[in-house]
Amino acid sequence: MVPSVLVILAEGFEEVEAVTPIDLLRRSGANVTVASLDTLAVKGSHGIVVKADTTLSACKKKPFDCIVLPGGGQGAKNLAASYEVLEKVIETAQSGVVGAICAAPAVVLGKTGLLDGKRVTGYPGSEADCPGLVLENESFIIDGSLVTGQGPGAAMPFSLALIGVLFDQHTKETIAEQLQYKG
Repeated sequence: MVPSVLVILAEGFEEVEAVTPIDLLRRSGANVTVASLDTLAVKGSHGIVVKADTTLSACKKKPFDCIVLPGGGQGAKNLAASYEVLEKVIETAQSGVVGAICAAPAVVLGKTGLLDGKRVTGYPGSEADCPGLVLENESFIIDGSLVTGQGPGAAMPFSLALIGVLFDQHTKETIAEQLQYKG
């Protein structure tokens, strides 16, 4: 079965951390839905506007195998301020995969309780938003069905890690080879 993935964009998202997983997951064959909090055109932290497929409210009743949360300081804060986002993250975590990168692990997932007892990485300093959280200094970490990434430079290995979890090692290696990724 083809995994379904929901990527949620909020104003101020880090463009590399959003577009890279969207691209790689679609290349792998995943059914990726990009949702925004309100308007379909969402401006990233560096002024790049990305058009979402739909809004999060339109996806409310649809289950997903995976949810991906890009970081970006303001983008993560905007995601964390949305009850609808937190609800969808917790719902997806019950039986699926949760991916978060940069500030999103601490800022968004820190509000859900999903980090308790987990190894986590994220953008250095973002742990200040989640008292008691210790971020490990790694590009990405897979801990069960939680995949976290450190920042924009980790977008490629983070995305490949998601592919490995959702599909298999062979699919992950095939996509990396197609992209000439040697990391």
